[in-house]
Amino acid sequence: MRAEIEPGYQSGFANEFASEALPGALPQGRNSPQRAAYGLYAEQISGTAFTAPRANNRRSWLYRLRPAAVHRPFVPLAPHPSSRIVANFHDVPATPPNPLRWDPLPVPTQPTDFIEGWKTMAGNGAAEAMNGCAIHLYVANRSMTKRFFYNADAELLIVPQQGRLQIATEMGRLDLEPGEIAVLPRGVRFAVALPDGLARGYLCENFGALLRLPDLGPIGSNGLANPRDFLTPHAAYEDREGEFELVAKLNGLLWRAPLGHSPLDVVAWHGNYAPYKYDLRRFNTLGSISFDHPDPSIFLVLQSLSDTPGVDTLDFVIFPPRWLAAEDTFRPPWFHRNVASEFMGLVHGVYDAKATGFMPGGASLHNCMVGHGPDAETFERASQNDTTTPHKVSDTLAFMFETRALLRPTRFALEDAPLQADYFECWQGLSKHFNAEQR
Repeated sequence: MRAEIEPGYQSGFANEFASEALPGALPQGRNSPQRAAYGLYAEQISGTAFTAPRANNRRSWLYRLRPAAVHRPFVPLAPHPSSRIVANFHDVPATPPNPLRWDPLPVPTQPTDFIEGWKTMAGNGAAEAMNGCAIHLYVANRSMTKRFFYNADAELLIVPQQGRLQIATEMGRLDLEPGEIAVLPRGVRFAVALPDGLARGYLCENFGALLRLPDLGPIGSNGLANPRDFLTPHAAYEDREGEFELVAKLNGLLWRAPLGHSPLDVVAWHGNYAPYKYDLRRFNTLGSISFDHPDPSIFLVLQSLSDTPGVDTLDFVIFPPRWLAAEDTFRPPWFHRNVASEFMGLVHGVYDAKATGFMPGGASLHNCMVGHGPDAETFERASQNDTTTPHKVSDTLAFMFETRALLRPTRFALEDAPLQADYFECWQGLSKHFNAEQR
């Protein structure tokens, strides 16, 4: 699995991929896309408006055994998932401006596949308006064998925390492990197998503009996430017939339709609208080598642009292993209040701003202008550190979904999820050190 051509989801012009599982399945030269080899059907999937500028236009041509329209009518999936999946956050009640933190979700006692394991924690906007995002936790213990899924609401960013995922998509397979991420475009059909039997992690549905790499500005042409490290799958197809189920997510509701074949039957494809994965361990971390603490935007991996230049609707930021070398500087993340809202997760290790309480698989939410920062124990320890020598922050991988709009926690997050009622206590030990007589 590799990127055959540099990805088109970075800034600049839209590059294309091309992949075929059978030689000659892709049309060449004057051979029209509508006249496919091997008796295949040609089908286009578009992730942007037809008239979007060339640099932003995303679409792919698929050459498949049967068109995607071949299935029986959709009916509501039972039981209704409204108690665990939210897609319209205008109706979610506002909550007090308190910092929130959760323990990891418990392992399910019943067989639960990847789709059944979603639990919405927070979000903003609405899927129907194609604006905002929804943040979920997932925990699953059963592979999807005869069930397939597509999301009409959003592109899906997957951050595994425990257990590998084998994601079979229309365009080929992505093998994903903790420390990697995957982005599945809106509308692309897939199924998830669990080679380790149990999987837990984080999901972010991006209702708005498609995720892309940020511009680097004064950094130059290299750094942060490099385009060459993003991978798309090789074409692979399933020629299976039988009784299968296709589940669709539309406006937060799940619908099911029976079909008599596997929908993962694409023999070849070309375009720039495709699933991709990225190994976060390849992120080229940048930081200060003199003094002071850079803003966390220096750790930006992917962004969803808004209609306001310089302000994103969604940022995906990571805090990976790195060296801290700035002198005369408090090195952990500083105390701050932010106009943006931050939902954090921890893949492994210890986050350098928290001594205890923030566990792998857990999460925290600090909404607009909610004060937060290092806990008392971290502050006291870091204040005594020798900053004349470099320090390696190792064995850690934390991340943040950051948005310009308020994140509204769901009823599940506030009432059923393992919410830490004493989270605020981690700052209560911060003593007053002020002495007007001693400079």
